Amino acid sequence: MVHFVGAGSGAADLITVRGAKLLGECDVVIYAGSLVNPALLAYCRKDCRIYNSAEMTLEQVIDAIRKAEAAGETTVRLHTGDSSIFGAVREQFDELDKLGIAYDVCPGVSAFCGAAASLKTEYTLPDVSQTVIITRAPGRTPVPEKQSIAALAAHQATMVLFLSTSLTEKLQRELLAGGYPESTPAAVVYKATWPEEKIFRCTVGTLHKTVTENGLTKTSLIIVGECMGDKYLRSLLYHPGFTTEFRAVFYTHLTLPTILRV
Repeated sequence: MVHFVGAGSGAADLITVRGAKLLGECDVVIYAGSLVNPALLAYCRKDCRIYNSAEMTLEQVIDAIRKAEAAGETTVRLHTGDSSIFGAVREQFDELDKLGIAYDVCPGVSAFCGAAASLKTEYTLPDVSQTVIITRAPGRTPVPEKQSIAALAAHQATMVLFLSTSLTEKLQRELLAGGYPESTPAAVVYKATWPEEKIFRCTVGTLHKTVTENGLTKTSLIIVGECMGDKYLRSLLYHPGFTTEFRAVFYTHLTLPTILRV
């Protein structure tokens, strides 16, 4: 059996309870050593065999899993953040399907969630943005033409960019060309939730300068959007003038003494 486990956004204690349990029980771990906090390996048994997938090809990863399966062993494939986002897991699923090897997926806390926590930011502010775009700038590998940064920027939604810190000169041009004003708030979060985390706040107009001056080249997230500004509308969810089935039922069926006790 193979368990694909999201390692969480960085801090070792942000892995899920299920993920930590699976790490503690497995015989083999294949982890993304270039991105996953090595402190997570402390959850493993002392006799657990550990492979660093940063030094492996897809074929080598699958071969290690195949050998573990042949020996009746359990493998954890430990991916950074949540494996559904830039995790390159689909190709692994397909190979395991071909081999008839069973697997499941344990979700993790993505870095974009960790970054929001560090920034103390809500991505979906009423009347500001109800949409979060998760993407990356094109570099050595392209992105679909219809999903260019400029095209996505036209929506003026909250945008979270992975794998783009070394590409900010062109990225800034594309964000501006797509319609974000230069004054749009932006932030660069280096190693979100790791002990060495650093936060750099800027605007779209000063994004490239901020990244360059601080020597940032990788393991950083870029967040763009007015969700980091000061203007928004109060949510209706807890507004006293906005009824829901829960509040209406709650008060309708309570006597006054009960309400006072609450």
